[in-house]
Amino acid sequence: MPRLSEYRIRRRVQFYEADPAGIVHFSWFFRYLEEAEHAMWRHAGLSIAPPDAEVAFPRVAADFEFHHPLRFEEEFDVTIRIAAIGRTSMRYAGLVTRGDTRIATGTLSIVCVTQRPNEPMTSTPIPERIASCFVAAPAGDGPS
Repeated sequence: MPRLSEYRIRRRVQFYEADPAGIVHFSWFFRYLEEAEHAMWRHAGLSIAPPDAEVAFPRVAADFEFHHPLRFEEEFDVTIRIAAIGRTSMRYAGLVTRGDTRIATGTLSIVCVTQRPNEPMTSTPIPERIASCFVAAPAGDGPS
């Protein structure tokens, strides 16, 4: 399988994701991006949190800019792109669109850490079996 740099999922706004005005609450956009991330990892044959994993990938930074509202029942796409991949971390760029309308743009940064019982988490290199599945996308202002 070729190395992944971008992945897209399609969703529909659910009732519980919207406020009383029918507009998606801002906190859901972080969940949408994370859902796309997990789908990309599954597409690569991986899980971001397999049972008995020795490493974990906590989120260390996340942000979103909102351009247009998203409303109950609307279909939309979430595109996640690997903006950078380093020895111990990955940074994603996210794009939420409804058709040709840019709804929101954001970023999410994760760090690979050790995960051992009774020990503090420490930064560690991303295992090669994981790193070899991904590649940073060409520079740009966001997912295509």
